Amino acid sequence: CRNVAIRDITILNGGHFGILPTGVDNFRIDSVVVDTNRDGINVDCCKNVRISNTTVNSPNDDAIVLKSSYALNEVRATENVTIDNCMVSGYDLGTLVDGTFRTGPYGRTGRIKFGTESNGGFKNIAISNVIFEYCRGFALETVDGGLLEDVTISNITMRNVQMPFFLRLGARMRGPAGLPIGTLKRVSISNVIAHNADPRYPSTIAGIPGHNVEDVRISNVRHHLVGGLSMADAVADPPELENAYPEPTMFGTLPAYGFFIRHANGLDLDNVEVRYEQQDTRPAVVLRHVADADFHHDRADKAPGVPTFVLDDVDGFIVTDSRPVPDTRLPDHVDHQEL
Repeated sequence: CRNVAIRDITILNGGHFGILPTGVDNFRIDSVVVDTNRDGINVDCCKNVRISNTTVNSPNDDAIVLKSSYALNEVRATENVTIDNCMVSGYDLGTLVDGTFRTGPYGRTGRIKFGTESNGGFKNIAISNVIFEYCRGFALETVDGGLLEDVTISNITMRNVQMPFFLRLGARMRGPAGLPIGTLKRVSISNVIAHNADPRYPSTIAGIPGHNVEDVRISNVRHHLVGGLSMADAVADPPELENAYPEPTMFGTLPAYGFFIRHANGLDLDNVEVRYEQQDTRPAVVLRHVADADFHHDRADKAPGVPTFVLDDVDGFIVTDSRPVPDTRLPDHVDHQEL
């Protein structure tokens, strides 16, 4: 199927799902409003997709989802996708359309997500100028053998969200037998403001043993969390859960308040600020099983006696021009170090 456009409609209580193109190339959505309790827009195994000027409210499921399932009995990527000038949210069902915009606690879904069905993978994706409110943040997940690569995310604002960024390479491997574990690499995230985020779940980049997330660049990000937690609230050594369904909550309350990064290499964080409203006695950044991590012009709140960085099994770490940590270069292997 090719050359399909959906424009200028409103969907209320869209069923399963609001819009579900599968194997559609040259597909466009423009100026659409969706207010529903399941996935709003679910794009599966499609090529050349444009989603613009669209608002999706979905408190109990995802707002805009890219999938690459085995629904067509072949491994087919979702690729060449742009999502721009959109808003996603987790207001109470129906209150986007009726204009009352009622809200509930953290944990509403309403996000932009890649996966979980990810046999064919995701390639060449650009997302820009999107507002998130009362929902989860981005989830970039490949757990069924697909390649997730060449993604840019820019000019984003988030308020009252749960985990602004969740990048997960896993090994659920639902689909045809014999597929290798996938890859997650070459992701760029820039110009983001996240305010009043759930303190339990910092932004997370998580591969699995033997399969690292690679080449992630994060720049010009202001990451503000509620804070108020301590290491006593956290899971000190979160389980790997290599085969589990991927969700930001899967590891429990994490032992960092800003970023938790595990099984990754080739990281660059530049001009990233992590702050809390209430003092939080977890470190700002935890790196475990990480190689080639560079931090430049970054800033983090720090409680007395609490390290800003905790490094475990790290090869090649640099931090420069950052507060409150002095310039540090650790070119060799570090079993454990706190800064």
